[in-house]
Amino acid sequence: MSKIFKVTDLVKVVTEGETPPNCDLTLQLRPTYAKDGVAKGVWEVDEKFINGNGVSMGGFIAAAADTMFAYVMASILKDDQAFTTIDLHTTFHRPVTKGEVYIEARAERVGRRVAYLVADLMQNDKKVATAVSNMMIL
Repeated sequence: MSKIFKVTDLVKVVTEGETPPNCDLTLQLRPTYAKDGVAKGVWEVDEKFINGNGVSMGGFIAAAADTMFAYVMASILKDDQAFTTIDLHTTFHRPVTKGEVYIEARAERVGRRVAYLVADLMQNDKKVATAVSNMMIL
């Protein structure tokens, strides 16, 4: 069985180099920063994420943003709290090709039960996607 991560465990992935959840490893996403409602990471896009048109599938792009949203939430919640995605909307601005995609995600508003998050995904200094999500705080 896979390890269940508390929010502090996710922060330790960034701050102490702990092994991230399996989904991060599968997606080849490396979080590099998570503090005070902001998270940053690098997604290494290789051949396995490329479709027949030579670009990344949109679902992978949305998954990368959603994964970084987890680090945003981990940076603001306590260990006795958890979270889950209520909705996720991704707007694609340019195709994602092989190479590094830089993701910066942030909490725009945090209430008692719901947080509103935004992420920008950049490749080659150009915005390739924007994602927004509402997260339920449990």
